[in-house]
Amino acid sequence: MTKSQKITLSASRDIPFNKLVLSQSNVRRVKAGVSIEELAEDIARRTLLSSITVRPVLDEAGAETGMFEIPAGGRRYRALELLVKQKRLNRTAPVPCIVRTDGLAEEDSLAENVQRAPLHPLDQFRAFQAMREKGKSEEEIAAAFFVSANVVKQRLKLAAIAPSLLDAYAEEELTLDQLMAFTVNPDHERQEQVWESIKRTYAKQPYEIRRMLTEGAVRASDRRAQFVGLGAYEAAGGAILRDLFQSDDGGWLQDAGLLAKLVDEKLETDAEAIRSEGWKWIEIGTDFPYGHTYGLRRIIGETEPMSEDEIASFHALKAEYDKLEDEYADAEEFPEDIDTRLGEIETAMEALQERPVRFEPDEIAVAGVFVSIGHDGRLRVERGYVRPEDEPSVQSDGQDEVDGIDASAEEDDDVPPPDASEEAEEEDDGLKPLSDRLIMELTAHRTLALRDALGNDPQTAFLAALHAVTLRLFYHYPLDSCVEITPHSAGFGAQAPDLGDTAYALSIDARTTSWLGVLPKAPEDLWGALVGFDNDSREALFAHCIAMTVNAVHEPYNRRPRALAHADVLAAALGLDMAAAGWAPTGEIYLARVTKARILEAVREAKGENAADRIAGLKKQDMVAAAEELLEGTGWLPEVRRPQLAPHQMRRTGERHS
Repeated sequence: MTKSQKITLSASRDIPFNKLVLSQSNVRRVKAGVSIEELAEDIARRTLLSSITVRPVLDEAGAETGMFEIPAGGRRYRALELLVKQKRLNRTAPVPCIVRTDGLAEEDSLAENVQRAPLHPLDQFRAFQAMREKGKSEEEIAAAFFVSANVVKQRLKLAAIAPSLLDAYAEEELTLDQLMAFTVNPDHERQEQVWESIKRTYAKQPYEIRRMLTEGAVRASDRRAQFVGLGAYEAAGGAILRDLFQSDDGGWLQDAGLLAKLVDEKLETDAEAIRSEGWKWIEIGTDFPYGHTYGLRRIIGETEPMSEDEIASFHALKAEYDKLEDEYADAEEFPEDIDTRLGEIETAMEALQERPVRFEPDEIAVAGVFVSIGHDGRLRVERGYVRPEDEPSVQSDGQDEVDGIDASAEEDDDVPPPDASEEAEEEDDGLKPLSDRLIMELTAHRTLALRDALGNDPQTAFLAALHAVTLRLFYHYPLDSCVEITPHSAGFGAQAPDLGDTAYALSIDARTTSWLGVLPKAPEDLWGALVGFDNDSREALFAHCIAMTVNAVHEPYNRRPRALAHADVLAAALGLDMAAAGWAPTGEIYLARVTKARILEAVREAKGENAADRIAGLKKQDMVAAAEELLEGTGWLPEVRRPQLAPHQMRRTGERHS
């Protein structure tokens, strides 16, 4: 039996640093890992933890020169060299070395770098956890390994996941991205439930894991959470789930019931202060559907002007703001203190510009207020709405009578026209009112003359049309106009989710409020006000009034194919892009309300066949979540929201309709 030959390990010895030189045989050329500076600091803290492999330098005759070259361990040498330059290590300090003479130097370098097994991430997570348990702070661990404190928090969060999931990760049943998703909820039992439910399915995407772990929770970006405040919610004992590995908009509020209670309490407290103003009624709600004020007359109060001191403060703030902007105009970004100051100035200026509004006591006595939460999480107060039943009775002032005849009374179609013979009166009967027949004839002549004159005066015709539509759209009890144009502004019977919070709805509301503040309160003063407007103001008001008459809503009980076709023409003429306007196919608004085939069609159109195939096997709820993430930012629109006609097709459409 042949004995196996025993191996002999390379000798180790301490060699003075000044006897070491780098070898050209080192295979490492690309920089990787921690920097030389960080490695030097680590050696200074913990000394050299791994010996350097060296080979003797030989002269031409093959004899040792007393110097040693380093084919493997060059980064450690550079770190030691830096410490020598910094006078923190003597030039003759002994360095632990392994002396090699067999084989090639390149072989030593390659073997040391390739055969080294990298540390499994899970081992690092657990090592950080062990150090934390032994009293090291997160900042101390971060300093020891040259990482940020947030990285340490992330590693500790991963180490705190349910042990069964860590074992699955070690066996490569879970990816690191999936493991990170489980950290969003610290409940081990819930983590294991989710893993058991998905591990044999296709729904293992990180976003799906996060969705399941936060099911029933409320996002911190939700208007209700913003209204109450995360601090108040936590002070009341509420827990917040947070995600350390991706943006989570502040996390998820876990106790929806507690949040609802805090919302109700804060709304009631805020409403109580408004109720003390004396309003006839107050309605309170988290949110009101779009069009909730339809049919109510709105009273616009008088905005209180700034005082002289407030005006002076505003101008001083504006001057400081402009000066700072000019001073740092060429900078790529503002210094932190300057950016903070600019924010403070903006806040102060906004506070001065948001003026209180004063209402007359008799207006407050008949009007009410809607109190809710705005889309930005701030209190939304809509003051000054009068219900029809609270409207004061309107007494006739006699202006509807013409020559003693009540023109407001309804005409009786059964009454025959006056006989012309009745008009003849004897001269000695005295002066009597004109007959109805004669008045109708005289006013018929005047009407035709008015039509002819107005037809020759486009500017006055525009003003008359503007007057007619403004009367009907902005005044609850308008005067009658001789221009018989009656605009109709359709309401919205079936409410789309969050319709009132869209950018276009908010823009319309702001424009309406702005005009309400400009137009006179009394309808009889409207004509004079319109005459005083410049052309730009008249055109802007006309555009707003005509816009309010648009109705492109498809209603199953009111089919209007030609009107809807014209809506496409109008959209094309305006270049309307619903994606640019702010509409997006979210789960609530669209995806959860269509079939799986429709969802896949949307993903296929926006992201391609491969993306659709990846989610094709998911359940409906999972597919909705996956599709929402895939479609985000793509600008995809369902067919009903795409323009159907180009502007040049308008003529052909008009021919068909005629």
